[in-house]
Order: sequence, then structure tokens, then C-alpha cells
Amino acid sequence: MKVIIGIVAGLGLASAAYAAQKLGEYQPERTPEVVYAKVCGYCHGKNVGPIILGRTLDTDMIKSVTRHGRNGMPAFRPTEITNGELDALAVWISKSPTPTKEHGK
Repeated sequence: MKVIIGIVAGLGLASAAYAAQKLGEYQPERTPEVVYAKVCGYCHGKNVGPIILGRTLDTDMIKSVTRHGRNGMPAFRPTEITNGELDALAVWISKSPTPTKEHGK
């Protein structure tokens, strides 16, 4: 009986994960470089938003502004940047060197 319950429970978890993936709820974590290029780099370093790389910004401030927005910057929901991605991104931005290709404010 325990074996049958275990198999049924396992099938339920597998199908739930499959359904979540099919519905777009599951996304594998992206690297900070990919998130920056696809989300942040659209404005930052292109004369739209301020330069944020190479400024040793505080990671908590980066996460707060990213989640809640500020002035002209929109807020990004966990469905757009996961909490794990945001944590890694904040550290990456904070420790990044100043790129020579970025320009702006």
C-alpha cells in the first residue's frame, strides 16, 4: 500500500512540475550577465538610465529599486526576475568593473 501511495504521490509531483513548466511558471535561473543584458542593459549605459556598473552600489538598494521602481525606473516582478536571479544580479552589479562601452549619466 505504501508503495502505491508513493508512486501516486510521485506522479502527482511530476505532473505538477510539468504543468507549471508548460504554463510558463517555471524558468531556470539565468546568470547575472544574461539578466543584465536582457533586462537592465536596455536602459542603463545607453543614455536612458544612469550607469550602474562599476559604482559599487549597495546590494540591498539595487534589490529594492529593482523590485519597487524609482523615478523613471519601472518595478520588476518576481515573474520577470526571480528572487534568486535578483540576489545574484545585485552582487554582480555591485562588484562589476566600469565597462568601457557604457556611456551616459
